[in-house]
Amino acid sequence: MIANLELYRAFYWAARERNLSRAAERLFITQPSVSHAIKQLENELAVTLFHRGAKGVRLSEEGQVLYAQVEQAFYLLESGERQIAEIKNLMRGELRLGSSDSLCKYYLLPSLGRFCNDHPQIRLDLMHGTTPEIIRNVKEGRIDFGIVRLPLQDEALVILETITVQDSFVVGPRYLSLVQNEISLQQLIKYPLILFSKTSSSRKFIQEFALSHGVMIEPEIELASVDLLIEFAKAGLGISFVTKQFVQSELDNGSLFEIKLAEPIPPRKIAIAFLKNRRLTPATKSFFGQYLNVEYDEA
Repeated sequence: MIANLELYRAFYWAARERNLSRAAERLFITQPSVSHAIKQLENELAVTLFHRGAKGVRLSEEGQVLYAQVEQAFYLLESGERQIAEIKNLMRGELRLGSSDSLCKYYLLPSLGRFCNDHPQIRLDLMHGTTPEIIRNVKEGRIDFGIVRLPLQDEALVILETITVQDSFVVGPRYLSLVQNEISLQQLIKYPLILFSKTSSSRKFIQEFALSHGVMIEPEIELASVDLLIEFAKAGLGISFVTKQFVQSELDNGSLFEIKLAEPIPPRKIAIAFLKNRRLTPATKSFFGQYLNVEYDEA
């Protein structure tokens, strides 16, 4: 294959315009330069590509064969350049991310709604799962980034902190007596506990926190949905461990009550996690900066 694409570019425009001077104007070069390029190409291919006449040039039989292919090639190149420009201008592309159901519903959903409303051409690809599942999907390239709860230690990832949340134990009216006074973790475990499944970061977090105070926490009920944690607590089936911000409306209307724990539960951060040295797409960078208010400098 001829390495110099400019030879084909001169041929392409000469064939389109049927005039070397007009081809030169298209290419912003001189007419002799176009003639020289075509002659070079003819020498390389060992054929005559044009018949020259007083009114311009016309393609030879070999030239017609070549032009049919070159025209398609230049169309594909122009299409590729146009698509890249559209991606850069958020006129097309994908936003590929993952999060837990609870983070999606209570944290991400408003931002995703605004983003999709502002950029309806961007395709949304959202995967659900626990933090370990989300991180695995990030590393395997199934998604570009994940929204996770901290703490999280992984040398392969960039971790960008977003908001701070406060976890708490909550109960429904059946256990109203527990919220009158402060109680200890040791007292808490005497009652039925409702926790996330073992693979969740929230379950690991509260169990490690309790162990740091010498208390072993084991739930009577394990659930995989924050909505079920909320509903089970409201129904009086036990004490649920949830993120306070996610149940604020229930706390305000009196369908749930927060337990005052003697050992204060430390706040946690929600974060964005993605692979180091991964180039972020324009859609992802826009979502970070404009919709999650998180700045990231790739440099």
